[in-house]
Amino acid sequence: MSRRYAILDVFTDRRLAGNPLAVVLDCDGLDDARMQAVAREFNLSETVFVLPAAGPVHSAALRIFTPARELPFAGHPTVGTAVLLGLERAASGLGNGEMVLVLEETVGPVRCGVSLRSDSVGHAVFDLPRLPEEAGEAPSRDALAAALNLIPAEIGFENHHASIFEAGVPYAFVPVRDLGAIARAKANHAAWQPAFKGAAAYLYCREVTESGRHFHARMFAPELGITEDPATGSAVAALAGVIARFDQPPGGRHRYVIEQGFEMGRPSLIELEMDMDGGVVAEGRIGGEAVVVARGTLDA
Repeated sequence: MSRRYAILDVFTDRRLAGNPLAVVLDCDGLDDARMQAVAREFNLSETVFVLPAAGPVHSAALRIFTPARELPFAGHPTVGTAVLLGLERAASGLGNGEMVLVLEETVGPVRCGVSLRSDSVGHAVFDLPRLPEEAGEAPSRDALAAALNLIPAEIGFENHHASIFEAGVPYAFVPVRDLGAIARAKANHAAWQPAFKGAAAYLYCREVTESGRHFHARMFAPELGITEDPATGSAVAALAGVIARFDQPPGGRHRYVIEQGFEMGRPSLIELEMDMDGGVVAEGRIGGEAVVVARGTLDA
């Protein structure tokens, strides 16, 4: 049968930048194996399948797949799908330019605020469905250097050292000395599994390309079928825990902008807002823009 779908670029307001996302809107009759096959067909970092919500006041249920497996939660699929559903509602006369949606993901319900900029562009911000927490012991500096084709001296800056945090999806966070080093990094598949043991790697440095931003990042997840990801909201959700641990911001609200995807020619800007209380993250939010690039029908 024919199923409507859309392609959006997320964490950008410009087409052909940011992180591409496929969203399939008519998913009746698709089982897990078929969803996985469709995700492999699109071959983007994630594909979302929109289903009716179980909760009476919720907006929709989402299933999120990489080309290799399903994820319980992901940031750019949440932002992109929230913007698309907001555009669909506005086009049907069911909402104006500002709305709140609750999306059911495997990790739990995710509350999203949507602001439409035009008939194809919007901004979404969502509450973290799970607060960041440490999730194991990080690999050694030598193992990380071998897996990322860097030298050990290029890993770490200030008091930041490698750590593993998760806020729904675990990541190995690798602080890198500067923009030059992070640009040289690439996944060494022969050394990857011994170092990361199935986790994705999120590299970050303090040096940025423009003022007003706070971290520059790259994400590699070859075992998820993602050679490199242009923008990773679920990793930034967990990065809040990294910032809390190493930078120890005082109580109150703190805002950060993370740039990612620049080495891929897909510049992306991810907004992180975190509320600190007693030295820990009490609440957090991820936000960003999304723009519709294409619409069509899928025969599957």
